Amino acid sequence: MTGWRRSSTPRPSKTRRRAAFTSAVAAGMSLVAGCGVLPGDTGGSREPVTVMTFAPEETKATNMPGMMAMAKAYERWADARGGIDGHDLRVITCNEGNTPQGAANCARRAVKEGAVAVVGSYSQYGSFMAPLEAAGIPFIGGYGMSGEEFTSYLSYPVNGGQPALVAGNGRQLADYCAGVSLVRPDSINGDDLVQLLNSGLEEGSRDIPSADILAADDATEYTEQAKQARRRAAEPTWTSTASSDTRPGCVTAALGDRTETFFDSFRRLPEDGRHIRISSVIGSVGQPLVDRTGGRKGPFEGAYITGWYPDANDERWDGMRKVVTEHAFHDDRIDPADAGVQTTWIAYTVLERVIRALDSDAITPGRISHALDQGLEVTTDGLTPPLRWGYENMLGAPGYPRIVNRSVTFQVVRDGRLVAQGKDFVDVGTTLMDAA
Repeated sequence: MTGWRRSSTPRPSKTRRRAAFTSAVAAGMSLVAGCGVLPGDTGGSREPVTVMTFAPEETKATNMPGMMAMAKAYERWADARGGIDGHDLRVITCNEGNTPQGAANCARRAVKEGAVAVVGSYSQYGSFMAPLEAAGIPFIGGYGMSGEEFTSYLSYPVNGGQPALVAGNGRQLADYCAGVSLVRPDSINGDDLVQLLNSGLEEGSRDIPSADILAADDATEYTEQAKQARRRAAEPTWTSTASSDTRPGCVTAALGDRTETFFDSFRRLPEDGRHIRISSVIGSVGQPLVDRTGGRKGPFEGAYITGWYPDANDERWDGMRKVVTEHAFHDDRIDPADAGVQTTWIAYTVLERVIRALDSDAITPGRISHALDQGLEVTTDGLTPPLRWGYENMLGAPGYPRIVNRSVTFQVVRDGRLVAQGKDFVDVGTTLMDAA
């Protein structure tokens, strides 16, 4: 995992940095600690930094346009402050089209345009990693949908991806549900979700496995799966003490964009007297979907949701919301409650911290990856636990060894809003290892 890492190029000498500093002063530019130039100046005193953010947009499947819009807003905000440590920030965006070829094309474009990193991007296809690895370009803070994000030596994830969410969902439901039905894609990737959820249920002192309900991830309705999930979540055969268990049965679904379609089929089922709660994970259900389906009067009221970060109303998001208000220019693609937008903000926060730590006139892919590989600790203003990507900080679980953020958050929909259900972060590292 570490044998292919490239050596970073030497840092500029102190003499060169002093010369740049003196030249800037002579030119009449007042230097401000931590910024390099006064806020509002037209550019930094150091070489510009080019990065890329890619995501699918205007496709018939998953679309994450807010991630690219957030990246451009961050660019405007950074450059309005004089850049990052004196470096102008140039953000290239690319629509990966929700295809393997599109993801690879975006990566090749990043190489061609001299990007020093790909930041806060989304693709369910790992085809983008090979071109980035060939050019030595680090991938910082992807959404966590592709396996390569948790195996490539040049990937630096900021969350635990879908594995952490599903394992955490099992932990969340263990205390509240008499029985659990999992509705998941009928695919190889979907097969992993069953073991992850069951590991979470077991970790939460529930030795009853979930009912495994397979579903096509491109269907237009899920009536039969909904009937089966409801029936099996409430079966009295789950446990010998089921007759005295007053807790509801729970139906959880992880079908990505098709989760909305499943729960639409579920809510159309005629009442049969069963007490059922619904659940899902961020990425399949989020605040935008709750709003779109009726808020507190919609089907998700009372739903249990497992996420990566604090709920959208948490004050730790105030910095991001301020940037969106002042620099997104009413771009309706950006919803601060969207997990893709939030992940992009955190990924760019990591980039900013690394650039400042390097304190170099020139930022290169090798210098960024070397700093992260050496265990540079990055804080994200409490939106995640402190992040470090040194070898000893990685989870090391088969299938996703590079997870360094093992934490999830438990949320619930109350009065149409996703709110925190428990205290801060829950570590699911042990749950992930047990599942592996």
